[in-house]
Amino acid sequence: MRGKVLSYDDYTGSGLISGDDGVRYTFTRGALMGGAREAFAGSTVDFEIGDGVATNIYIISGAPLNLSGDKNRIVAALLAFFLGWIGIHKFYLGKTTAGVLMLLGGTIGWITFGIIPFIVGVIAFIEFIIYLLKSDGDFHRDYVAGNKSWF
Repeated sequence: MRGKVLSYDDYTGSGLISGDDGVRYTFTRGALMGGAREAFAGSTVDFEIGDGVATNIYIISGAPLNLSGDKNRIVAALLAFFLGWIGIHKFYLGKTTAGVLMLLGGTIGWITFGIIPFIVGVIAFIEFIIYLLKSDGDFHRDYVAGNKSWF
């Protein structure tokens, strides 16, 4: 049967599929086939039904590029490059604690004769490169849906 992924939580490894028959089926990460490790909301899937749950799930087409209106990796990368020394990209991604640390290190850290601001700038530049090299799905999983604050 075919259907669409309505939701998926990468931490619990469970999700919900709306089948073409109008019924909703739960699934777990273990039911994903073809090497898939996660499913994004909006993905079209082909699956079988066993005991009222979706099994043997194959992702046919991925989620929309927008990924439900979440944060954009290019915007985060540009913020890291131009304003990373004050942690603006961290605030954009919702990582407030990391943002405050970078803001303090980039501003009042100058009392250390520039050592801490230099370190903060290097971290921001490394994150700029990482954000550019990650795929949209990996970026979303790690920095938007996930709890990853650094690198």
